[in-house]
Amino acid sequence: MDLLQSLGLGFSVSLDPINLLACFIGVLLGTAIGVLPGIGSVATMSILFPITYHMGPAAALIMLAGIYYGAQYGGSTTAILVKIPGEASSVMTTIDGYEMARQGRAGVALGIAALGSFVAGTIGVLLITLLALPLTRAALALGPPEIFVLLVFAFVLAAAVVEGSRVKGLAMALVGLLLGTVGLDVIYGIPRFAFGTTLLLDGIGLVPMVMGLFGVAEVLINLERRIDRVVLGARVSRLLPNRAEIRESAGPIARGSVLGFVLGLCPGFGAVIPPFIAYGIEKRLARDPSTFGRGAIAGVAGPESANNAAAAGGMVPLLALGIPGNVVMAILLGALLTHGVHAGPLLARDHPDIFWGVIASMYIGNVMLLVLNLPLIRLWVGLLKVPYGVLFPIVLLLCTAGVYATSREPWDIAVMLSFGLIGYGMRKTGYEPAPLVLAFVLGKLAEESVRQSLLMSSGRLAIFLERPISLALLVCGGLAILLWLGRRAGRTRSAGS
Repeated sequence: MDLLQSLGLGFSVSLDPINLLACFIGVLLGTAIGVLPGIGSVATMSILFPITYHMGPAAALIMLAGIYYGAQYGGSTTAILVKIPGEASSVMTTIDGYEMARQGRAGVALGIAALGSFVAGTIGVLLITLLALPLTRAALALGPPEIFVLLVFAFVLAAAVVEGSRVKGLAMALVGLLLGTVGLDVIYGIPRFAFGTTLLLDGIGLVPMVMGLFGVAEVLINLERRIDRVVLGARVSRLLPNRAEIRESAGPIARGSVLGFVLGLCPGFGAVIPPFIAYGIEKRLARDPSTFGRGAIAGVAGPESANNAAAAGGMVPLLALGIPGNVVMAILLGALLTHGVHAGPLLARDHPDIFWGVIASMYIGNVMLLVLNLPLIRLWVGLLKVPYGVLFPIVLLLCTAGVYATSREPWDIAVMLSFGLIGYGMRKTGYEPAPLVLAFVLGKLAEESVRQSLLMSSGRLAIFLERPISLALLVCGGLAILLWLGRRAGRTRSAGS
């Protein structure tokens, strides 16, 4: 099946009324959640995860992916009008976007953010279309040893860019790996760490875990924050930029799109780090860097393009290799696994409707987002005025109902609340939950791969060194660790002197 035929199949799947509705709901919810600070796409995807149990795998993935890249769009609205990033990826947009709003140019800032996001998202999906199939074909040459080393390499890269303390990130990752071993042994089916109860034979559920760590914990953290919101919605007038503003933004949008997609391919970067790098590049390339921080339109166009392209780029390793590069992709992988579908090299061959349907839906979703964001600015401004005292109880109610609906087990509600308290304590003490969830998902896949490899080699660890691809990935992972240790030692010496 050639590329055009594959895309044709994808559009036929994504234009199915059910899948089209799932795409619309996903991007609409994503935009709304991006607008509302304090919730985030990860928490929203966690809350809505149970709904996907009653959907087809294609519709489930289309909706969850729509929430993710839709939130990148919506986050800019809050950043520009309130100076509070609705999403972590919109932090850099607050700097110049809010200044533009204060100058009476809020409409232009919102328009450029929407257009830049649309262009970057479209470029990202085009690159997915071109790269996904070649990567899938190349990945078919990978066996269990290569997959195990690739998972370890992805984990090392993700740990290298984790926010905050590396030691705390590593500690959370080890906890995630330990939690992933609870339940039945993947090879022999023997109970492990079940403590004599049947409740743990199936292991710890991903749904109650992520809903607790990101949904319940996020509410608890936000309840003790005082957020003063001064919405500059009254100053929104002209939404479409003029020719001069488009020319000024064209370069930053193009650079942010390419940079964001490339960094999105790398595990661990997600959509948060690329905007910071894009902002720095635009400031260096600017004729007058002093305009940055005072309402420079490039300071909005570059970061907004980077975060949307990075969201698209993160889909490539998930669909082509079956490797989630961040916690959002881990949730998407979990959605596939609950439907008995394994992401990776065989996804395009065994389930082309899902593979190409999700890719095609991103074209449609980007058009929907452009249509939704510009005309509905007044609606999003009104949404910003919803009191948190009303919003957060609804979130908790949805979390509880969603967890119970997935299994009809009160035990899962207890697991969710427990992880909610654990997540709250982690946030208060500077521990990030993302490495825990990522290791929980990757650890199960890695355990299966390493044990299959040892069965192939009759227990010889040398199998990882005897295969060229496995050896190359091991060397790259070792170099990444040495580079990180060297940089850390250099910073320690600089701080000491």
